[in-house]
Parts: sequence; C-alpha cells; structure tokens
Amino acid sequence: MTEGLRERKKRQTRQRISQVAVGLFVERGFEHVTIAEVAAAAEVSVNTVYNYFDAKEDLVLPPDEASPQRLADIVRHRPPGEPAARAVLTHLRDEVHRRDRRLGLTEGFGRVFEMMRAAPTLTARLEDLGRQMTDALAAVLAEETGAAPDDPVPRVVAWQLGCLHSMVFAEIGRRTAAGERPDAIAAAVLDLLDTIEGLLGERVLTYATR
Repeated sequence: MTEGLRERKKRQTRQRISQVAVGLFVERGFEHVTIAEVAAAAEVSVNTVYNYFDAKEDLVLPPDEASPQRLADIVRHRPPGEPAARAVLTHLRDEVHRRDRRLGLTEGFGRVFEMMRAAPTLTARLEDLGRQMTDALAAVLAEETGAAPDDPVPRVVAWQLGCLHSMVFAEIGRRTAAGERPDAIAAAVLDLLDTIEGLLGERVLTYATR
C-alpha cells in the first residue's frame, strides 16, 4: 500500500524528533536532557513528543525498530522449507550486507553507542528487550511445532537464537567502541555468523522447518 501524505508527514515528524533527541543525548548525556528540551529543539510541543513516543527511552529505541517481536517476526515470515535458526542467520546476514541502521553499522554510531552504554535506563531496556524477544520466539516455536506446555525444546532453541542475536550486537558494540570502521565491523560480524552456524548442532539448525 502506498504511503499517503498524512502518513508520510507523521513519519517524517517522528524521525525528526528522534534525530534531534539523539543528537542532544549524545552531546549532553541521556539523563541530562529533558523531554521539554527535546521538544524545543525539534520545534514541536511536549504533547507532540509524547504523541509519538510513550517514554524517553523510545526516542533512542523506537518500538518499531527495537521490537520484542523482532525474532518471532523473522521466524513467522520465513519461506517454506526454511528452519527457524537458518531464518534468523539469513536475516542477520542480510541486515549486515544492507548496513541496516538497526545494527548500528553506520558512521558516527560510536558516539551513540557510548551514550547508550552510559545510560542505565537504556541498558536496562536493552536487557529486558532481549528477554522479551526470546520469550516471544519460544512461544512461536512451541505453537508451530505443537510442543507440549512442559516441553523445554522451544525455550532452549529460542534461548540459543536469542544469545546469537545478542552476541552479534555485542560484537558490533565492542568493535564500535574500539574505533573500527563500519565496513570492517560488518566483515567481522559476517565471519562471526559463519562461526556460530558452524558450531550450532544439526538439531538446532533443522528445528521448526516450515
């Protein structure tokens, strides 16, 4: 469906507010900038900011980009004949090749990463997000495979895929903090994904084949 003018303007406003906010957070620190200051810098009202973002943390981690359903959605939308683990690995590789902004493989992300790492509420949000992703994925795997409620396999597989997902982001963060360029980080992450795939057992790699 083609995006209408109203939807496009709303998306552009949302992006502008987020970009302005992140710029302020990087410059002064997440905890030292108020929503009122974000609104003033973005030339909108405080109410407008809250119309687009429920919480201050959402300005940095928008729910549509940092969604608890991320891994579950990847698995739900995989093509016929593809197992869950390979769907996640393939999706991550595609994002690396595209330099998807959600991975932080962009110039200047280092300062954003340092800002996030210095903000306890943001690091807590990321940790909670990881748990929610794993729980949502486990529910999808259990539903698709018809697993019994007390069957631990969907949870175990979801935990492994959640861990590999977290490892990718941790690797990006570590290398970003070390000052590596996005292209070098992307190449290292692709190598890491190959290593992970080589170490995963066949049962995990073939589990929940659609």
